[in-house]
Amino acid sequence: MLSLWGISLVLMLAVGIYVARVGRNEEAQICLAESSNHMKSEQDEIAARIGKLQPLKRSAMILAGAMTLLVVVYFAISAIHQF
Repeated sequence: MLSLWGISLVLMLAVGIYVARVGRNEEAQICLAESSNHMKSEQDEIAARIGKLQPLKRSAMILAGAMTLLVVVYFAISAIHQF
């Protein structure tokens, strides 16, 4: 059970790092000039890729949270049965 918990945490970490690497070139600025259409299209492409990864990131976080809760409950029940 602990190995599954560890795997879920590593998966969550890996997805988080990947999303951060994909989004590292995203800039939070307003493109006002018409000549910056290329930059705007690059930013739109990055935002689209990050948007596609958000469900995976959310699922990995839910899985890690559920596994953490499962491990805590398992050890709590084990402690109660010992006393």
